Amino acid sequence: MKSDLFNTEHLAQPATAPGMSLQNSKSIKYAVNGEMHARQGSMIAYRGSLQFERKSQGIGGMLKRAVTGEGLPLMAVRGQGEAWFAQEAANCFIVDIEHGDSLTINGRNVLCFDATLSYDIKTVKGAGVTGGGLFNSVFTGYGKLGLICEGTPIVIPVTAQAPVYVDTDAVVGWSTQLGTSLHRSQSVGSMIRGGSGEAVQLMLQGEGFVIVRPSETTPTKPTAH
Repeated sequence: MKSDLFNTEHLAQPATAPGMSLQNSKSIKYAVNGEMHARQGSMIAYRGSLQFERKSQGIGGMLKRAVTGEGLPLMAVRGQGEAWFAQEAANCFIVDIEHGDSLTINGRNVLCFDATLSYDIKTVKGAGVTGGGLFNSVFTGYGKLGLICEGTPIVIPVTAQAPVYVDTDAVVGWSTQLGTSLHRSQSVGSMIRGGSGEAVQLMLQGEGFVIVRPSETTPTKPTAH
């Protein structure tokens, strides 16, 4: 049988080392040797001896709940084998977090991560009760974090001299050390007349970066399995 479908670029090669790697721009392959964590319902294929279990809430689970900031449950994947993860053909990226690093990520953009990473659900300071940014996941420790993004993300440097203002529906994540607050970009009179559709943004100040996606439309949240 012949087809471009069977080209090497599409062929899943055996893993040469444990851990996470890009299968292609739309999926991540994870060679599991022990345990890793993934967004529930994101596994698209696997081979080997693997078990998939909903993460327990544990003590104090009402606060942390073992979920990401958008209320998307996580699962633990245990055993030995290979698993592939994806979410609605979104673009996939891998971030290598080192000791001392800290990254804040919107829960809707988390796909999978190493069990060596620690995460916590925290309120975005100064964000009030705006949609798309009240609770985010803060990752620390060391290991790899697999992210998804609808479209091609934009990484914008933030400096002390130049704060960045982002739409709360478009933000993917940012350097945790940045200060956050709400910024109103239109007058009350303009809002009364119908407004521009850009009334309030999240302002980030300090030294670091912010990641945004090229859309303000809030994606449809998948049903938890």
